[in-house]
Amino acid sequence: MSSRASTSAALGAASALLMVTACAAATSSGTTSSPGSAVPAAVTTTDPDAGAPPGAEVLGRPAVGEPFKLTIGSSDEARPDESEITVEDVTCGEPLDPKVLAHTADSMGEPTQNPTPESGKQFCVVAMEVLNVGKSEANWFVDDTVTLNVDDTAYSQSQTDAAYAGEYADYWSDQGESGPSYGLNPGSKGPAHAIFQIPEADEPTTLWFASSDWLEGPTGPEPGYLVQLRDTGRS
Repeated sequence: MSSRASTSAALGAASALLMVTACAAATSSGTTSSPGSAVPAAVTTTDPDAGAPPGAEVLGRPAVGEPFKLTIGSSDEARPDESEITVEDVTCGEPLDPKVLAHTADSMGEPTQNPTPESGKQFCVVAMEVLNVGKSEANWFVDDTVTLNVDDTAYSQSQTDAAYAGEYADYWSDQGESGPSYGLNPGSKGPAHAIFQIPEADEPTTLWFASSDWLEGPTGPEPGYLVQLRDTGRS
């Protein structure tokens, strides 16, 4: 066989080997990306701070039923307001408590009304217990300090929602269980409620509690707690 024929045969064999290797690689790649294969963990993880104001210091991530302490400065620096708050329940997609509405109607001498949320939205009622663990009487309000979050979208109480929450506070006060909006002495505790409106198709994921009288101060967002909602109360 001539040297030219030998060279041609060698090139042909090399080409065939390359084709076999390429096919094997394609088959292997196709198997790796087939349905049911593992997905990298990074693809399925979410931001653990979603719901907190961007740049805010997260002091803790308690669960529903797990108490946490808010320390809020007051005019008496030696006696800051210190409240231990426990989120007991978050219920979405249901009407407001009829007992509260009836109580409000009776006190105003008007027929019982059944408030409805904005079009395309649902009520979410947050029930809490607040204990004064400070050294003086303290008031605590949800307004401008708490948001209900769907991932990284934060919802605050509207003026109407705050009025509904006030009706809850009045009802429980008349039942002998005054809450923090009325003022609690050291060692005393009482119920508190917050009402938010979020889109009907959404479920809340967290609550943000600012450790201040407002969500954002002159130097930026206030630190706070990001409560993880493991049970939103929806069926």
